[in-house]
Amino acid sequence: FWLKPRRHPKLAIDTPSHSTMAIFQAIRAARIVPGSAVACRLLSTISVAAQAPAAASSMSQRKTALVGLEPLGKRNAGVSVLGCAIAMVAVGGCAQGIGQLFAALVVGMARNPSMKEDLFTYTLIGMGFLEFLAIVVILIAGLLLYSE
Repeated sequence: FWLKPRRHPKLAIDTPSHSTMAIFQAIRAARIVPGSAVACRLLSTISVAAQAPAAASSMSQRKTALVGLEPLGKRNAGVSVLGCAIAMVAVGGCAQGIGQLFAALVVGMARNPSMKEDLFTYTLIGMGFLEFLAIVVILIAGLLLYSE
């Protein structure tokens, strides 16, 4: 089979052959080129349409030039929901940080009860930083959710 990977001599991993990489690069180049060709056709069609007095023929030329640009206008709502969900994972990290903060407060008070007030003050300062981080994460998640 032509996509069979080769074994790396020193490492225990498979490496793709040069012909496979060349094929993938050619596919990527072929995917990029039609988009620029459509844009070139669009620009040339507009200049031709400006020169041509017939409105019916210029409209048909514009419609054929815009065929490749139609999928760009579609909104992918699922991607914004996934971005919001990934951003909300950080809120769980903030909750874990708050739990560790109060666990450290209990341990610190058990080791040195005379530092109780100072440790509680430091805990509240840390809690404020964690809550600020959680609020910022929620705002960014909302921005990701409602952005287009």
